[in-house]
Amino acid sequence: MFTNRKIAIIGSGAMGTAMMIALIRRGVVTCQAIVAADPLNERLEELAQSYQIYGVTDNAAAVHQADVVILSIKPQQLDKVLESLHGAIEPQALVLSIVAGATIEKISNGLNHPSIVRAMPNTPAQIGAGITVWTAAASVSREQREMARLILQTFGEEIFMEDEIFLDAATALSGTGPAYIFLFMEAMVDAGVHLGFQRNVAEKLVSQTVLGSAQYYLKSIENGNDLHLAHLRNQVTSPAGTSAAALYYLEKAGFRTAISRAIWAAYERSRELGEGKKMRSPERIAKVD
Repeated sequence: MFTNRKIAIIGSGAMGTAMMIALIRRGVVTCQAIVAADPLNERLEELAQSYQIYGVTDNAAAVHQADVVILSIKPQQLDKVLESLHGAIEPQALVLSIVAGATIEKISNGLNHPSIVRAMPNTPAQIGAGITVWTAAASVSREQREMARLILQTFGEEIFMEDEIFLDAATALSGTGPAYIFLFMEAMVDAGVHLGFQRNVAEKLVSQTVLGSAQYYLKSIENGNDLHLAHLRNQVTSPAGTSAAALYYLEKAGFRTAISRAIWAAYERSRELGEGKKMRSPERIAKVD
């Protein structure tokens, strides 16, 4: 599908670079088919030396004759990048954006280009273990959708949604999700150290517990056991046992409510980014919540 096609990646940060590497390692394209754009010459030199990827500092030059243009930039950079690319993208090209909060309408208007796919991957995508939620404008052809799907599969799993409203929800749930997991793991590790474990031992115990629990849940689904997560939790919660004591305290401390409110805050922030609004101050958030 990508034979003799050119892919331009605007933004060579962590996610942009991860996508380049994944595309090459999975055999989707060769390094010669990728052009990277980044304002830092040092970054482009690093890509050239490490992966033989050609790069330029001029966004418009990068997308010249490109069949696919990937926007992998911070939301705060979007307006400037859209201005630099306005009218520069080939009419038949596909634009794939992983910019948090940026709507298809905003990108399409900013580029003067109709064929837009909007996607939200997450950090584990950098090792091919991510999950990406994506959607497409009505003008995106069936072939372009398959091109987008193939690109996103290099990140890991992918889920297509017809309604764009789910992209902001995915940003809050799975896109930002690793941050919640890392904070939870950090708290568990600190508790382990408090209990007397060496930090590296506590880190090993916690990371394997989180990984094994997720794998156990997924395995139960693969085996046809469509169990609610509460059922699995009950399996390890004996009456008057250690799990019961710990869970009682978490519930009393408002653990579920805190997680739910945090995800809702991330959802609202994603929508604010799409509207170009500044982040609310903690004081304003507290008043509203």
